[in-house]
Amino acid sequence: MGQSQPFKRWPVLVVEDEPILRLDAISMVEKAGFEAVEALSSADAIQILKERLDIRLVYMDLDMPRSRSGIEIAAAIRKRWPPIEIILTAAYFTRESVELPERAEFYPKPINYDEVIGAMRRLITKNEGQAV
Repeated sequence: MGQSQPFKRWPVLVVEDEPILRLDAISMVEKAGFEAVEALSSADAIQILKERLDIRLVYMDLDMPRSRSGIEIAAAIRKRWPPIEIILTAAYFTRESVELPERAEFYPKPINYDEVIGAMRRLITKNEGQAV
């Protein structure tokens, strides 16, 4: 009998500066079967991405007044780490009001958990074939 491959819990970087919203996002990511990696700010997120080369998906809030603009950070991630998929969310922006980086997806708050989890699974599956 062949051995089955162990289940890989893909890491998802969660970037959210509001503690309650961050805990909610982490819970969503973990319930979906992923490993949540927590970032409290955009600077924290960039540092984690420098250290964690296995991250292939970022879930990030655009509404972070104490940080650089979420769109700027998403664009920087796209430029520096092109294989990383990006899911953006916001309460005060709409899909039409922001210029998203290439391949970034936007979901308004309040979050439709099933829709976002579906997007995470689709993007991770698409990304599995790429080297980590």
